[in-house]
Amino acid sequence: MRNVTSIFLATTMLAAGIGAAQAEVNVVVSIKPVHALVAAIMDGAGTPDLIIEGTGSPHNYALKPSQAQLLQNADLVFWIGHDFEQFLEKPIEGIATNATSVALMDSHGLTKIKLREGGDFENHDHDDDNHDDHDDHADHDEDHDDHSDIDLHFWLDPINAKAMVHTIEDALTAADPEHAATYAANAERMMGRLDDLVVEVDAALAPVRGQGYIVFHDAYQYYESRFDIAAVGSITVSPEVMPGAKRVSELQAKVRELDATCVFSEPQFEPKLVSIIIENTDARTGVLDPLGATVAQGPDHYFTLIRNMTKALTDCLKPTS
Repeated sequence: MRNVTSIFLATTMLAAGIGAAQAEVNVVVSIKPVHALVAAIMDGAGTPDLIIEGTGSPHNYALKPSQAQLLQNADLVFWIGHDFEQFLEKPIEGIATNATSVALMDSHGLTKIKLREGGDFENHDHDDDNHDDHDDHADHDEDHDDHSDIDLHFWLDPINAKAMVHTIEDALTAADPEHAATYAANAERMMGRLDDLVVEVDAALAPVRGQGYIVFHDAYQYYESRFDIAAVGSITVSPEVMPGAKRVSELQAKVRELDATCVFSEPQFEPKLVSIIIENTDARTGVLDPLGATVAQGPDHYFTLIRNMTKALTDCLKPTS
């Protein structure tokens, strides 16, 4: 009997110890790439909840009742910001009333690039004049309308991911100081992994630099700027607006004129347009996924996302024998 009691007490104490090791903050994240960074920093302390799963797109997402419940119980909400996940703006203000909202577009040290106008990019370059110095954006209290001319796909630059990691660590530490050491150690580990990722991707893309390609929508200039590659155009600047017959005809001509090697679709949007655009051309097709829709969520999601994009580019752009 004494042995049974001892086992029961030991089990109870172990369970209590495990519970105490977990973060007491409820964390909700908007999109998979950001969720991956948050999950990596929380590793060993807790697990964040994700709103947009699968192939959902922040451009046209509708919040589910279960996700509204997550927001209602949240202590921290991480998202890109007002101008990206517009569907979240009112729920954060009206439902997540007890939560601290962390808009990662305000991360200190973030490199920001202005939106490109039109679907043809060959007259645009990626030099330093196209980047806003991060000191100009250090005021986190500025009105979000000031970001309306900024391309908000900034997570596709792993160096920007490092800036986001700093912001995530700071927010988690402020909300849950008991696990500050865990968050700091995880953040330091992530910095090294992101630096290694830059070196890896830069080397992988070297053989296909200079090859022209067209993307579904203009979501990739942070990745392109970091790794010195460049799309020559997009099918649509905004995924909410599908191109008309005139635009499709112009793109067909552009593929032929620029001898574009590849035209890329995305899993979140209708791929048939790509097939139409490459008719009677030598262009190949591929899939670029800026959100990692088909990649399992979790701490490694971000690295798989960037590697998958890199593989899609190199596979489609490499010269055929």
